[in-house]
Amino acid sequence: MKNKSHSILALIPPTDEGELILNQALYFQKALGVRIFVLNVIKNLSLIFKLFHAKKTIHLKNDALVELRKHVKKVIQKEIPKNIILRVKSGEIVPTLINQSKKGGYEFIIIDQSKSSTEGALGMAEIDKFVSQSHCPVLTVNKDYPVNNIKKIIIPIDVSQTTKKRLLWATLFAKKFNAKIQIVSALNINIDETKSLAFKQAEKITRMLTERGVECDVKILKAHKQEKHKVILEYIEEEKPELVIIRTHQESVFAGTNIHKFVSEIVHGCKMPVFTVCYSKKHFPSDI
Repeated sequence: MKNKSHSILALIPPTDEGELILNQALYFQKALGVRIFVLNVIKNLSLIFKLFHAKKTIHLKNDALVELRKHVKKVIQKEIPKNIILRVKSGEIVPTLINQSKKGGYEFIIIDQSKSSTEGALGMAEIDKFVSQSHCPVLTVNKDYPVNNIKKIIIPIDVSQTTKKRLLWATLFAKKFNAKIQIVSALNINIDETKSLAFKQAEKITRMLTERGVECDVKILKAHKQEKHKVILEYIEEEKPELVIIRTHQESVFAGTNIHKFVSEIVHGCKMPVFTVCYSKKHFPSDI
C-alpha cells in the first residue's frame, strides 16, 4: 500500500443522486475507520484549451472543487473533517478511475451501479470495463437500495478460482461488521452435493474462516438447466444479504477484456453492494 493506505475512493457527482451514493460511501468509511477521498470527474479539456487558457483551466477545476465542497457539507451537515478529502479530476471517467486504482494506493473504490440517466453516470459496459481493469477492489453500490447494517455476507464461489484474497477481505468485513458469511455455489450436474468439488471447496473455505473467528456456513444450489448466475441471483434475492463478495476472472484480466459474464451478471443483478476483488497479485487488504 502506498501513500493512501487506509483510504478509500468514492466517485461522487455533486447531484441529488450523488448525495445518496455519498451517504452509502460514508457508511463504509465510518464502519471501517478509514479516510475517504471524494472524487468528481469533470469533462476533459482539450490540450489546445489547456495551453492557451491555463488560468481558465485552473478556475474551472477550482469552481468544480467549490461545488463539490458545498455538496459534501450539505450531506454531512457540518464542516468537512480531515478524514474526508475532496478531489477533482478532468478527463474520461473510466480511464481516470483506472489510473486512480493503479496509482492511488486505495484499499478499494466505490462507484454507483444503479441505472441512471444523469449526466456522468456510468453505464453497464463502463462499469464492466472498470471492474475488469481496476488495480484494486471495487465496491458497487445501488443508490436506490442503501444498506446501513451489514449482518450477512454471501460469497458465490467458482471452483476454478483461487480464494485466498476473497477470504482476507471476507474476514475483514465480517469482523468489522460482526457479520455472518455464507459460501454459495451452484451445481449443474446431478450428483450428491456433498460429493461435489464445489462442496469440498466450500467446506475448506468454511474451516479457514472459522479458524479466523468468523461464523460461516455453506449452501449448495442445484442449477439443473438454468445458468449458474441466475440460480445464485435468485438465492441472493431470497436471502437478502447486505453484501456480496466475488472475484474477477484471471483470463479477462490477462486478455484486457471485460469481466466474465458470471461476475457481470452478479454486479448488475444485485440490489445490494457487491465487492469485487481484482486479480492483481499485489493488492491485499491492509490491517484496517
